[in-house]
Amino acid sequence: MKTALCVLFLFFSCNLHLTAQQTDKKLEKELVELVKNFEGDVGIYVYNLKTKKEAAIHADTIFPTASVVKVPILIEVFNQIKAGNLQLNDTLIYDAKRVYGGSGVMQFYKDSTVTDLRTLASLMITMSDNTTSLWCQELVGGGIVINKTMADLGLLHTRVNSRTEGRTKDWETYGWGQTTPREMVSLLVKMRQRTLVDAASSDEMYRIMSNSFYTDYSLSQIPPYVQTAAKQGMVDKSRSELVMVNAPSGDYVFYIATKNNKDESWSFDNKAWQLQRRISAYLWHYFEPKSDWKPADSFEDLVKGLRY
Repeated sequence: MKTALCVLFLFFSCNLHLTAQQTDKKLEKELVELVKNFEGDVGIYVYNLKTKKEAAIHADTIFPTASVVKVPILIEVFNQIKAGNLQLNDTLIYDAKRVYGGSGVMQFYKDSTVTDLRTLASLMITMSDNTTSLWCQELVGGGIVINKTMADLGLLHTRVNSRTEGRTKDWETYGWGQTTPREMVSLLVKMRQRTLVDAASSDEMYRIMSNSFYTDYSLSQIPPYVQTAAKQGMVDKSRSELVMVNAPSGDYVFYIATKNNKDESWSFDNKAWQLQRRISAYLWHYFEPKSDWKPADSFEDLVKGLRY
């Protein structure tokens, strides 16, 4: 028994040591500098899939997801397809009573328009369509079903709160959904590694996430010819972004979460969006030091008039 305990102690000690070795201390230090003057709470998790090194700031703190909750919904859509309960080509009829404001285009569809599940899933992620997202949440069985899948994946905090029984208090605190930077990154890593639901589902989800409409935040700091998979979430006091970059030197992924933001504006110069751009630019040049690419001088003039 004593020998077994010693072996167990050595096992955990080694694992803790290896985990410590995997921290990119230089990157973590620079990230702390980048966020130190932000007026709000920030959480960041960065993981390099090639080097297996990480950098974390409040990476296990719970933050509102806003529309990033649509990633767990997407995963459950494909989970239900795998189970035989849904199909991508399922025909659906749009009912104008489903209108939900905010982002997206389906709210402008004519009543009784014929559509399909593939369109819903695509609009949910690429355009962050609220109407299709709530419809997908309903089709898979609601937040309780999605949350069970998140729990089965080993995630303790990533949950859907809105329209989900028993989560009223969580909804009041975090809104539609909640997560931690580390947990949300883990989902995209599994997707990239083709282990989320199954290989075919992972590939299709990744393709969907590689066509984000919202390119003027973190994605604006990455060359347009480099593939990215991303999802953004934004409400007045919270702006967050999940991004995987298929960089030449190796894939890296990051999640930037903010809450209790002092700046609640919706202009290009919102402080949280400025922070996302700074961090994304820093990460690109950190992992691709030989790259001399940067956004065009006229980039800001082109996109400053956008308001979402």
